[in-house]
Amino acid sequence: MLGKLAKWLRILGYDVLYPAPARDAHLLRLAQAEGRVLLTRDKGLAYRCSGWKVLVKSEDPWEQLRQVVEELGLEVDKGFLSRCAVCNEPIEPVPKENIRDLVPPYVFRTHEHFARCPICSRVYWEGSHVERMRRKLAEVLGVPWRGGP
Repeated sequence: MLGKLAKWLRILGYDVLYPAPARDAHLLRLAQAEGRVLLTRDKGLAYRCSGWKVLVKSEDPWEQLRQVVEELGLEVDKGFLSRCAVCNEPIEPVPKENIRDLVPPYVFRTHEHFARCPICSRVYWEGSHVERMRRKLAEVLGVPWRGGP
C-alpha cells in the first residue's frame, strides 16, 4: 500500500520499516515499542493508533511523499542516499577495487565513489539517475535541491 513511499523516504535518509503484511495490533505494538510514526491509508488503524501517525490520503506515491514531508516537517536534504532503499540499512563507503566484479565495466571505469549495503550487498554509485532523482524530488516537494552527496 505504501511501499513506494517507504522507498522514497529511505532515499531521503529516513529509517523506515515496511513490514510484511501484518495484523493491525502487531503494527501498533511495533510503532509504539520503537517510537515510530505510523504511516497508513487505513482509517481504522489510524484511529486506533495512540501515538504519532499520519493518515496518508492519496494513492499517488508523489502526493504521499509531499503530504508526509509537510505533516512531519521532515528535512529533505540531509541524509539523501545514506540508506539502502531496499532493506533500510545505512550504506557504507567501499573502496573501488572491492566492487570491480559487482558493477558493469563502464560504471567501474567512470565512477570513483561507491557505497554498499552491509545487509543485502547492493552497490550504490552516483550515476545520472541521481540527478534525475534530485530534480524529481525538487519538483514534488517544491524546494530547491541542496542535498548531497
